[in-house]
Amino acid sequence: MRRTDSIEETRGVVRYWREHGHSVGLVPTMGFLHEGHVSLIRRARVDNEKVAVSIFVNPIQFGPGEDYESYPRDLERDLSVLSEENVDLVFIPSPEQMYSKEHFVYVDVESLGDVLCGAQRPGHFRGVCTVVAKLFNIFRPDRAYFGQKDAQQLTIIMQMARDLNFGVEIVRCPIVREPDGLALSSRNAYLSEKERKAALVIPRSLSLARNALENGERDAGRIRIIIAGEIEKEPLACIGYVEVVDASSLRPVERIDRPVLAAVAVKIGPARLIDNFMYPEDS
Repeated sequence: MRRTDSIEETRGVVRYWREHGHSVGLVPTMGFLHEGHVSLIRRARVDNEKVAVSIFVNPIQFGPGEDYESYPRDLERDLSVLSEENVDLVFIPSPEQMYSKEHFVYVDVESLGDVLCGAQRPGHFRGVCTVVAKLFNIFRPDRAYFGQKDAQQLTIIMQMARDLNFGVEIVRCPIVREPDGLALSSRNAYLSEKERKAALVIPRSLSLARNALENGERDAGRIRIIIAGEIEKEPLACIGYVEVVDASSLRPVERIDRPVLAAVAVKIGPARLIDNFMYPEDS
């Protein structure tokens, strides 16, 4: 496994692969890798001859008072995981490498970025789009892999790739969960044992909503009530949002007569956790 920390060296490695006819899959991460990340890497390995992973905790997608400084990091463990998965290249830049003092240009997103998480984290998706655009320009991958847990991020990146003609296929990968149903997240590490148990209210509430949909409920307001009502039973849970939105535009719907995303953000202890499902599942 090759490890790089500079943009030019990374480009040189990928250029060499290209000269030898290899396809390239990119898995962007912020590190503290878990089985969700591993699932992306394994999918990339199936689809491509070369697999690259980036590890970069992107400062410009964190707002004031958010957890940039405390975001969990364990580079030694991450490198061990990547080595076991036979990753070909890991790019670990510093913030100074990615953003010079003269960095003035950012990638913003209209409409899709001002709802759900974007409404509560102003500037977050500006930071996400900027760093992902930079990674696409550095690697020029054939495919890039993102998890469905970050559904809004995935939708925005797919739109950005189309609108800015990056020529990269964005591959949507399913949510990976713990055996008890909790969606895997690096921020799960923040939870105490009691908070971890309380967090199970999130997948439980979504399961109730999915069952209601499968039994014919089509009133989006009713689905929101089912989710919120279950979460509110948990004293340690504080709802950030509960939404049912159009799967493409991310705008709220009243009737479920098209593919939708049911999405939640819930604060439990120090952790802000997100989860979701698509309905129908293949939408």
